[in-house]
Amino acid sequence: MTQRSRLTPEREAELYEAVLDLLREVGYDALTMDAVAARTRSSKATLYRQWRSKPELVVKALRHNQPVSVADIDTGTLRGDFHAMLERTDDCQMEKDSALMRGLAQAVHGNPDLHRALRELLIEPEITGLDTLLRRAVERGEVSVDNRAIDFVPHMLIGAFVGRQLIEDRTPDPAFLKQYVDAVVLPALGV
Repeated sequence: MTQRSRLTPEREAELYEAVLDLLREVGYDALTMDAVAARTRSSKATLYRQWRSKPELVVKALRHNQPVSVADIDTGTLRGDFHAMLERTDDCQMEKDSALMRGLAQAVHGNPDLHRALRELLIEPEITGLDTLLRRAVERGEVSVDNRAIDFVPHMLIGAFVGRQLIEDRTPDPAFLKQYVDAVVLPALGV
């Protein structure tokens, strides 16, 4: 088995940023490893040594763009945790990220490998992080252990992103999401 040469963290970050820029410019389907190689002045062989596939590269670039894990947030209250989670990103970054996710949501339908990579590398870790926040809230007595809304928190949060765009034709921003959490998610959890 050949050993992969390790990229420096700076070079890896540069590659990830180029991937995200290309995604914003051309979308997932038109993104190619050739385009990434040209944009980053690297070889396709280097890219394939580091990332086995385009879906893996794209999802790891998205993951790198979210440096703080949800599970690492612990303010002492569930409301504080949700608000801290939403404060990780400014309005401009959230707009760019929302556009990327909308584009990827479309691409998932025709790309099972992308769907699998998104679930394994991006969605499942975030759900695990939310589970950690909710478990802590249950342990603190903020949320009842038998509250049925606990299982639907990821769905509620995703609904806020999708709903605002569909209903108001506006990208969700941290202020909107904080209001949504306070008015919808926390009351559903009995907080």
